[in-house]
Amino acid sequence: MSVFESLRGIPARRQDGGPLRSLYHRLLSDRDAQTTRLANDFLCQQLALAAEGDDGPWPERTEDLPGRVEHNCANVAREYAHYLQGRKQGNPRRYFQGKAHALYFLQCVAPTKLVDGAWLYGVVEHWQDYRYDGLLTTYLEELGDGHPAQNHVAIYHRLLAEQGCEGDFEWQDEQFRQGAIQLALGRCASTHMPEILGYNLGYEQLPLHLLISAYELNELGVDPYYFSLHVTIDNASSGHARRAAQAVSGLMPGGKDAATYWERVRRGYRLNDLGVGSTAAIEAFDLERELLAMLERKRQFGQHMHSDYCRIEGKSVNQWLAEPRQMKAFLQALQNKGWIRRHRSPEDSRFWQLIEGPGAAMFGVFSGFEKQLLHDWIAGDWHSEQRMAPRPLARPAAHNALENLADDPETGQLRDTLAHRSSEQQLALLLPWLAPHRHHRPAGLFATRRFIELRGCLR
Repeated sequence: MSVFESLRGIPARRQDGGPLRSLYHRLLSDRDAQTTRLANDFLCQQLALAAEGDDGPWPERTEDLPGRVEHNCANVAREYAHYLQGRKQGNPRRYFQGKAHALYFLQCVAPTKLVDGAWLYGVVEHWQDYRYDGLLTTYLEELGDGHPAQNHVAIYHRLLAEQGCEGDFEWQDEQFRQGAIQLALGRCASTHMPEILGYNLGYEQLPLHLLISAYELNELGVDPYYFSLHVTIDNASSGHARRAAQAVSGLMPGGKDAATYWERVRRGYRLNDLGVGSTAAIEAFDLERELLAMLERKRQFGQHMHSDYCRIEGKSVNQWLAEPRQMKAFLQALQNKGWIRRHRSPEDSRFWQLIEGPGAAMFGVFSGFEKQLLHDWIAGDWHSEQRMAPRPLARPAAHNALENLADDPETGQLRDTLAHRSSEQQLALLLPWLAPHRHHRPAGLFATRRFIELRGCLR
């Protein structure tokens, strides 16, 4: 029986929409033994899937890993320099047609980004073993060392909120595969540590798309900090990529077990190839298709909200919204009436003025992403002469951010639980708070800082 067949008996949840999505949310929230068994079964299936793909070059010895990491980094740097040179010569953006495209991408990859680092959660159990120090340092850096302004998941949550992209995006089930793999690896460290090491080795290599995404997001007025942060910490000299290679070598067993271990590391490495990658998500975007899909979703909420005095090609707005699959014709009718003037500044369109600006009649009806879809579709071939200024996310000084979390009730309860306990007892109580579903919450951030403090005292 497959892991997805075993999920059929699980009560449905609001977030359900497919087997991968259902598993993802279960792994993110439930800590019971049945969920751990599901995670283990799922990993075995994904490893079998990865084994069916194209087997690319793989080093014969662990000693070759540092050179491989450096070679990859040099290649990416060279390709990025070529990209920048092309942009200086007038080449268009390689990835994003406009801001709506960029926001679509941010939402497509959110199921993965919102569990960033989850595959390494299991290493916290090995905090006393020096061989895991590099991996543990990497995981704690993913958690921002307990500082809200640096926690990767918290940064991504803020990025989505800043751009009006929070909430339940229309994700395809396949977009949950990588996040589910990461959560399952974090849950199954006792049985899949070599695969975790291999996955970590692959995931922490600096990819070209990360550099280009950061550059083009900044151009479009979207804060690229989440992406640029990974450019620096995933470096091959002293960052996560280097530590990943060192961990594989440091944990390799001797004797006859070495070959089996090396093969399992390779299989874990190949898990990175599964699911919808960043470039595939970018290439899947179609502006008009996404706009029509968005309007179709909104139609169901707005079909009884308009007065009947305004008629467009003989129909009231309510009539246009009453039946499905009329949105394309409705947009054309708005153009025929002159309410939408495509390939010009959206501010010239009466329809846009109803959505955005002082006294807009439909203020608040559309989210930031939804408005951007409309904006970019109306603008079409028109390009503003003024470059969009980036809007950096507020990244407060760490001490100010921590002061703002001091009164959190959950943190207060955790403090009370830890009181009057030994350092060893406290560490055991803190470990669950470093889990993927908790570490970015105020109590999880406090737990991370306390864990680092106690670990330093007990080493």
